[in-house]
Formats: sequence, structure tokens, C-alpha cells
Amino acid sequence: MPKTGSRTTGRPTLAEVARLAAVSPITASRALRGVVTVAPELVDKVREAARTLGYVANPAARTLASAQSQSVVVLIPSLSNQLFVESLEAIHQVLRPHGFEVLIGNYHYSPEEEEKLIRNYLAYQPRGILLTGFDRTENARQLLETSGVPCVHMMDLDSSTDTCSAGFSQYAAGAAAARHLIERGRRRIAYIAAQLDPRALRRGEGFREALQEAGVHDSALEIMDSRPSSIELGAGLFADLMQQHPDVDGIFFCNDDLAHGAIFQAQRQGISIPHQVALVGFNDLPASAHMVPRLTSIRTPREAVGHHSAMLLLELMAERTKPTQIDLGFDLVVRESS
Repeated sequence: MPKTGSRTTGRPTLAEVARLAAVSPITASRALRGVVTVAPELVDKVREAARTLGYVANPAARTLASAQSQSVVVLIPSLSNQLFVESLEAIHQVLRPHGFEVLIGNYHYSPEEEEKLIRNYLAYQPRGILLTGFDRTENARQLLETSGVPCVHMMDLDSSTDTCSAGFSQYAAGAAAARHLIERGRRRIAYIAAQLDPRALRRGEGFREALQEAGVHDSALEIMDSRPSSIELGAGLFADLMQQHPDVDGIFFCNDDLAHGAIFQAQRQGISIPHQVALVGFNDLPASAHMVPRLTSIRTPREAVGHHSAMLLLELMAERTKPTQIDLGFDLVVRESS
């Protein structure tokens, strides 16, 4: 029986898979990468041959052979935040049918950790990179610029830069929350923020300036906490705020989970929402529509951000588009809490 496998590793090769499936190596490669232009019957034959031989693709070898990888890097600050999970799912749905492997890097809201990830992933010669927002270290910016790798920025917009991005105005979202509370007749309005990533800070800027324009801003009612956002933290920050400023009648939270904690804490303390205090959250997480009372929140286009960012990157990698800003907007979903 003839020997199979690479002479150096002894592992089955793509060429052997192609011979067993009676297709060309190029067709075998495309079938295994999920490229949609390959006929389904050929895909089945190639996958069956790969299973029979125990073949596992070697991305590094493929990159060396073609001088170009089939990977796309996605860098996000959190895997526990549903905002990014929904965007990631949409990114996969766009890129996988084109044969791209999606490599996910989680930098835990640390610019220094993001810089390390960028440096490490660039060594693998990715075809493109999806980045979250625009704020990163100067070294990271230089790495991206000198690499020449196409990049698309997600979740935010910045018309002052010559970049591709898909997102919405964080500043405008904060301003919309402020105006809603003002229109509801609230005058002692607070902002409770956690994590304090650049997007939360920009929401705070928009919120603050809208209050200043209405003449109702009080800097003492801005609660900024660098700890990770959570229901528990929201409950604690709400309790502290109401103890120190019992006349507060409206609050905007930079994340829904903080607002959920506040609702639970208000129930424990017998504080009536919205009669005593109106609450507005951000992101409109699924649980917000089922809180008691139901939470007013700004709904962000999480799935659309992932979809349009990935589509933009496909166009950019194919050199079919110039720097483009796609404003996907947001919706203020008014419910019982305000």
C-alpha cells in the first residue's frame, strides 16, 4: 500500500484529499474553506475524502504557499458583553461563505493588550482587520498603517479620519437620552457610567452638553466608575446616588445591566419608578423589555454593525471601495421606566 502524508510530518496532505475526491487541489481547498461557488456535490466529496484521510488544514502552510492568508482578525474589548457577541455572529455569517477564517482577539478594554494582539496577529498576514472604535495606542496605529492591511472600524463614527467604519454616533445617543428625560419634565438628572471605555465617555459628553444647553446640568450628578459594568454594580451605584442626592428625578445609565441593577435596588428601597426617578438605559438588551417596570433604553444596531462592517471589509479587501462611513443610527425605545 503506498505511503501517504507529507514527507516531513507524515500527515495527510491537501493533494491527497484532492486525488481521493477526484478534484483539483484548488477546488479541494475552496470546498474545505466553505467558498460558496463550489458545487454542493463536490463539497460533499471533498469533505468525505478529508474525513477518510483524517486531513486537517494547515493555515500557516497555506499562507506560505500563497503569500496571503485567508484569515480576518476581529478585535473586541469583551466576550461577555452581548453587544459584541451579536456583532461577531453577523461577521461570521458574512465572511465564512467567502472562505475566510475569523480570528477573534479579546483585549479586555486594555489599549496595551490590543496593541500586543495587533502585533501578534499581523505576523500571520491577515487579509483584513475589524477594529472596535478609534481609540488605541500610537504604536498600534503605526503598526496598522505600515502593515497595509485593510481595516474597518466598528461601533463608532469619526468623520475627521480617512477610514472605513460602520456604527453610530455615541455622542448623539447620549444627547438623545438627555433630551428624553428633559421632555419628561425631569430636572435633577444624573449619569451613571461604568467601565469607562471611550464610547461610554462619548455618550457622557453628548448627555452632558444636552443638559447644559437646557440649563439643568450638575457635575455632582455624574457618577463615573471604572469597574466592569454589572447588575450588582448598578444596584450599588444607584443606592449611593439616591442616598447622597435624594432629589434626583432622572438617570441615564451607560449600559442596560447597570439600569437593571438600579430597578432591583429601587424595589428593595421602595423607590417608585418612574414616579420618583425615571430611568433610561443603553443597548436595549433582551431582558430590558421584561423588567418591572419595563426599561426605556437606546437600542443599538448590534447585528447590523457586524454585517455592514464585514461587508465593508470584503469591498476594501477587493479594492472596490474607498474610505466610507456608514451611520446605522439608533432608536430610543420608550417604555414604563421613564
